[in-house]
Amino acid sequence: MLPETLVGDHTIYACVMGSRAFGLATEGSDTDRRGVFLAPTPLFWRFEKPPTHIEGPAEEQFSWELERFCELALRANPNILECLHSPLVEHADATGRELLSLREAFLSRRVHLTFTRYAHGQRRKLEADVRVHGAPRWKHAMHLLRLLTSARDLLRTGTLVIDVGERRAPLLAVKRGEVPWPEVESRMERLVEEGAEAARRSPLPEEPDRRRIEDFLLRTRRASALRADPHGEPARAAGQG
Repeated sequence: MLPETLVGDHTIYACVMGSRAFGLATEGSDTDRRGVFLAPTPLFWRFEKPPTHIEGPAEEQFSWELERFCELALRANPNILECLHSPLVEHADATGRELLSLREAFLSRRVHLTFTRYAHGQRRKLEADVRVHGAPRWKHAMHLLRLLTSARDLLRTGTLVIDVGERRAPLLAVKRGEVPWPEVESRMERLVEEGAEAARRSPLPEEPDRRRIEDFLLRTRRASALRADPHGEPARAAGQG
């Protein structure tokens, strides 16, 4: 089955991400689309397995196979968790709606480690830019502040909100390079400290609800197996020749 067919015919959830979902879009901002597709179960019975992710077919479009998406979400991958909480949902079938209903099951205190680790890597890149070019890539600095704020608030409240709301203007000022780098650094350090304090008191559970997610995945795979296979032939019941 061609990748474009998997995305075109088997997407269960699709949303807009990036600046448009964060409430930070400006004139000329790209429209980043993300999605989750459910590869038909019979495809997994072959030696060559379906892809875990697909880039395209449209520009700025990226999709994950459901199982890979769930694996990454259970690890508290920042990009994946934010995808599940996008305010700009473009498509969700019955399976996609059930996936969305499980959003809270993926959340745990693991977000502190994963978000902080990701932020640390991005911070090192910004610091390298300052050393080499005298200034960071301001757009990346803005998004790092946004991520650190989102992680802190998630740990404090147990709810992930990705639209920046009233913080839009201050963040866009950073993007335009209007805030001195030392002040941006100070904000980042303060957010890291506040995130660590929030993690110690967080209402989030220590671990995600892996059993609940696995039950959803098994039921979904089983239902797919009972439907027509990729060639359009009904799946045969066990024991039939």
